[in-house]
Amino acid sequence: MSDFDVAVIGLGAMGSAAVAHLAERGVRVIGFEAAFPAHALGSSHGDTRLIRLGYFEDPAYVPLLHRAYANWRALEAASGADILTVSGILQIGRPESGIVAGTIASCTLHGLSHEVLDAAASAVRFPAVRLEPDEVAVLEPQGGFLRPETAVMAHLRVATGAGAMLRLGEKVTAIEPDDAGVTLVSDHSRVRARKVIVATGPWIADLVPALAGIARPIRQVVAWYTPRDGVSATLGPMLPFLLDEAEGGSFFGVPALGPDGLKVGKHAHFMEPVDPDQSNPPVNEADLAMLDDFVARRIPVAVGQRRAAITCRYTMLPGEDFLLDHLPGEPRIVVASPCSGHGFKFASVVGEILADLAMNGGTSLPIDAFSFAALAGKKG
Repeated sequence: MSDFDVAVIGLGAMGSAAVAHLAERGVRVIGFEAAFPAHALGSSHGDTRLIRLGYFEDPAYVPLLHRAYANWRALEAASGADILTVSGILQIGRPESGIVAGTIASCTLHGLSHEVLDAAASAVRFPAVRLEPDEVAVLEPQGGFLRPETAVMAHLRVATGAGAMLRLGEKVTAIEPDDAGVTLVSDHSRVRARKVIVATGPWIADLVPALAGIARPIRQVVAWYTPRDGVSATLGPMLPFLLDEAEGGSFFGVPALGPDGLKVGKHAHFMEPVDPDQSNPPVNEADLAMLDDFVARRIPVAVGQRRAAITCRYTMLPGEDFLLDHLPGEPRIVVASPCSGHGFKFASVVGEILADLAMNGGTSLPIDAFSFAALAGKKG
C-alpha cells in the first residue's frame, strides 16, 4: 500500500493550491518544496499579481477565471487572509492592439461589464497614466490584483489544517513509476504515492525531461516608484493597468499600495534565458533604463522616483499557454507547467483541476487547450 494517495512536488502558486484542494477532499497528500514557499527564485513573489475577467489572450480562459474568482473568495473565507482586491483595471492601447481588441472581444462574447475611454476621458478619471491621443483604455470593473505570497501561504495553511503533510527544504530528485504507483526519491528520503503532481516551475524539465528545451525559464524585472505627490498614483486615483505599445511590447503596473510605491514591469522583459539552478542575475542598467523610460513617458508623476527593483522568473511555453495534463503514457504523473508569465491569477482553479486529474483521471473544467497534444502543435 502506498504511503500517500498523491504527492505534490513544488509548492508555489499551483502546487500549494493542489495540496489544499486535495487535502480538503480527504486525500492522503504530501507536498515537497525544495526551498521555502514563495521564495525569490520562483515566480510567486513580488507583492502583487494582476487579475481580470476580460482576457485578451483568448476568450476561452474566461470560464476558468470565473471559477478562479470564486475559489479565491473561498480561500479567503477558509484562511482569513486578504488575497483578492477587486479595484477595476485599465487595459490600454490603440483600438486595434491585441490588448484592447482582445479584451473587448472577451468582454463582448461573455457579457462582461466594461467601458471604453478615449485618451481625454481617461486623463480626467485616471490622470496618473498618460495615453497617446490615438489610444483608448478599456475599464473592466471586475479586474484587480492578488497578493501572491499571502495566497501561497493561505493555501498551505488550509492544506495542513485538513491533514496534508508538508516537507520544506526537501528536493525531489527522481520519480520512479511502477505498476503500483510511484516512488519519489529526495535528498532526504524515499516516499511512495499512488499519483504525483509535478509543479516545479523553472525546474520542471528536471523531473519531466520531455519539456527540456520547451519550458524556458527567463529573467523578469520589476521596479517600484514613489509618486512625487504621494497621492495620484495610489489605488483609487490610479488603477492597475496593462498597456500595449505594439512593437515595444506590453507593460503592466499596480498602483502604490504602501511605502514602496507603484509597481511597473514589462511582460517577458528582454526574453533572456536563465539557469534555474543559479541565483537570479542582478538588475542591470539596461533593465532600469527600459523601465525608467516607460515611467517617464507614461507615469510622469513618478519620474526619477525609483525606490527598488528585483529580478524574478517566468517560465515560457510555446504559444504562452499552460500545460495541465498527464504525462503521455504515464497516467500516474500529472504535469502542471509554469504558466508563461500569466498564470498566477488562475492558481486557485488550477489547484482544483490538478486534484481532479490526479484523483479522477480528468476534469469537467475546460482544459483541452492545455494538453501535451496541444503543446506539440505549437512547438514548430
